[in-house]
Amino acid sequence: MKTLLISRATLDGRTVDVLIEGNRFKTISEAPIEGTFDRTIDARGKILVPPFYNGHTHAAMNLLRGFADDLQLMDWLQNHIWPAEAHLDDRIVYAGTRLAILEMVRSGTVFFNDMYWYAPAVLRAAEDMKVRAAIARQAIEVTPGVNNPTNVESNAALEDMIGGCSDRVFLTYAPHAIYTVCGDSLREMHAKAAAEKSYYHIHVAETRTEMETCAKMHGGMTPIAYLDSLGVLDARTVMAHCVHLADGDIRIIRERGAVIVHNAQSNLKLDSGFFPFKRAVTEGGCRTVLGTDGCCSNNSMSMFSEMKTAALLAKTVADDPTVAPAAQILKMATADGAATFGINAGVIAEGKLADALLLDASNSLLVPGFNLASDLVYAADSSCVDTVICDGNVLMANRVVPGEADIIAAAREAAARLR
Repeated sequence: MKTLLISRATLDGRTVDVLIEGNRFKTISEAPIEGTFDRTIDARGKILVPPFYNGHTHAAMNLLRGFADDLQLMDWLQNHIWPAEAHLDDRIVYAGTRLAILEMVRSGTVFFNDMYWYAPAVLRAAEDMKVRAAIARQAIEVTPGVNNPTNVESNAALEDMIGGCSDRVFLTYAPHAIYTVCGDSLREMHAKAAAEKSYYHIHVAETRTEMETCAKMHGGMTPIAYLDSLGVLDARTVMAHCVHLADGDIRIIRERGAVIVHNAQSNLKLDSGFFPFKRAVTEGGCRTVLGTDGCCSNNSMSMFSEMKTAALLAKTVADDPTVAPAAQILKMATADGAATFGINAGVIAEGKLADALLLDASNSLLVPGFNLASDLVYAADSSCVDTVICDGNVLMANRVVPGEADIIAAAREAAARLR
């Protein structure tokens, strides 16, 4: 079994040695750990913290960063993004996903929950770069009950591939939204997810137009109420956005144990609305984690900037500076994100899966260092991340990711083909 020693790191204000055996934290000790190890990282001057878990994104959309900015959502989707995506293929998505993973690793993220076209390419990229990922069996219907042929082919290929993959990656069922997938299909996909103890990933209550259309089509129901009427809300239902929530919606989400993925920057950029953090989370008790959404609507994969925006927005919307304190936001981006997807990680503790970051304590953004959670949420950025470890594998050391130049070159070529 491979071993990795992290020597003399700062963890919760203490100087410790951390021994990783295989893919788990074996020993955390204030006394030096003696022995011979496959690899040793000298972590003096480094702070050991959990990494980030990105609850919702479309990774390969990195290739469309800056492509169609400053537009209304449906105009953005129907007149710009969807026509561009018609030119996607497996090679383009693979290159775009690797670019996204590179950006995520450099900013401290080791897991992403994806929903995108040509999902087998997403799976291959995640495996090749040794990160964790939830890969979507996506549904976007061309007519009610008939999935897009590209998705049908991709979903079948995923089933053939997943058996030979590491346990860092797994499949979800991902109907795109209530306006692109009919009710019967929404129920059918949820039944499959429940039978397999998988996850059900969907965009919900993102725009005012979605709210109005749902009410007209489904007897005045909100999207949350409609999904609940279909019986598809439970603890493994992961709902991106949830910007527009009635009080009854919040009660339903809490009682069903479903998870909201708050995408603060995307919601702001597309003017989708303001997530009611105080009503839904502070008072409503809804399980909530953070996600970046895709780079076409954010335009960054950094969970640092996502945390800061989420915290500041929550305070402004609630008119209350005590809402969304730094420690709560940080937990949503780390431990809560991991727990949502059944990943036994997100904290640095013996027996947990070995996911971790080493931060450079000498970075000016972490000085003077009165409160680490506050520093991470309100001040830090990707320049603070020195080393990234996922599942016991060192993905970045001394801010170097192996093969970075090749990944960027391939992404530039793919973007040129897409354009």
